[in-house]
Amino acid sequence: MKKLLVLFFAFIFMQSLFVYADTLSKDKVMNRVDFAQNRYDELFKKEISSLKETDPDLYEIVKNFIYGDVAQLGDLTVKQRELITLVVLTVNQQSEILEKHVNAALNIGLTPVEIKEAIYQTAPYAGIPKAVIAAEAANKVFKERNIKLPVESQSTTDESSRYDKGLGTQVKLFGERITNMRAASPKGQEHICDYLAGYCFGDFYTRNGLDLKTRELLTLCMLAALGDTESQIKGHIQGNLNIGNDKDTMLAAITQCLPYIGFPRTLNAIKYLNEATAK
Repeated sequence: MKKLLVLFFAFIFMQSLFVYADTLSKDKVMNRVDFAQNRYDELFKKEISSLKETDPDLYEIVKNFIYGDVAQLGDLTVKQRELITLVVLTVNQQSEILEKHVNAALNIGLTPVEIKEAIYQTAPYAGIPKAVIAAEAANKVFKERNIKLPVESQSTTDESSRYDKGLGTQVKLFGERITNMRAASPKGQEHICDYLAGYCFGDFYTRNGLDLKTRELLTLCMLAALGDTESQIKGHIQGNLNIGNDKDTMLAAITQCLPYIGFPRTLNAIKYLNEATAK
């Protein structure tokens, strides 16, 4: 009899646990959905997407994944997330969606300068045409919102200083080995090192408007979006670590790219992150 009573109460206890676990699961789903709606409204000011009318199932899946699941992963601020989204959309040359996110970036308090600097930062990595197309998309939004153009210049170099300042920034990110790269270049290829120092790091990384930690994190996201960039990603993972962005920050940033670049490129970038940070 005692055994039967023990079994009975054990059964009741297990059933209550299952009910409790099921309730937690439902609460988690509701929190995810509610969080997604609140974040969406924060970014887009309750603007009704046409997708909601034409493809409601896709709309709900996309909204809840981007603004529910992904938006809660890691400790990135909403401003960091939008800057990442802007550069990934620039790399992917998705101007129509980029315009929506330029509006969203302004809605959550990013300045026109910060938006433009994120877009400019893509030029050495995604190519100048993509940066120009994205800048024009941003200009369209700025004009609609009566934002004065051009925005204030953030340049800190001139022709006499761009190379040295760029080289100094490279050394800060990647160490003293950078100073030997030009001498070690194959004959006839020294110009690439010159362009990296003067153009990529001198003309862009030295600008005001975004700090170096932000620029380097955005660069990692651009490289993840481009794909087939293993050596560059691993190099910039080290650059991120050297400037103070830890593995968790980089993981959250790469995850923020996922909805826009898909799983294959995201998984590759995470693989490189794990390899580059393995002890």
